[in-house]
Amino acid sequence: MIFEELKKAKMEALKAKDQDAKNIASVMINKCMLLSITKKEKGEELTDADVISLMMKTLKELDDEEAGYREVNNQERVTSIERQKAFLQNYLPKMLSEEEIKKEILSLEDKSIPSVMKHFKINFAGKVDMGLVNKVLRSLN
Repeated sequence: MIFEELKKAKMEALKAKDQDAKNIASVMINKCMLLSITKKEKGEELTDADVISLMMKTLKELDDEEAGYREVNNQERVTSIERQKAFLQNYLPKMLSEEEIKKEILSLEDKSIPSVMKHFKINFAGKVDMGLVNKVLRSLN
């Protein structure tokens, strides 16, 4: 499970004195634990798909944070954020490319926007950028 791998990675980062890896691993572990508590209240377990979803949200937050530091020209923080993003991307599954998305859309019978979006959300959760799916779908219409 990815959550367990994150805990191990945090310990390795502590031993290696890698501050960026330790920081982002700690953030992800805390987010996972909070989500786990919420899911346990509903009688559910934390899954890898949940962890991947949290990582993708965190990557978007890091992108926003990085843009802010670029605006004020704080290169040290930009570099730190880039290392944190690289750390997280090691745990994400390979994302579908535009060509793979296009091929999948063309193989569907119903190519309406709601139907296609639902198909990708159900079958490719965590493996596809939904914004990219929307862009490819609109280019086909």
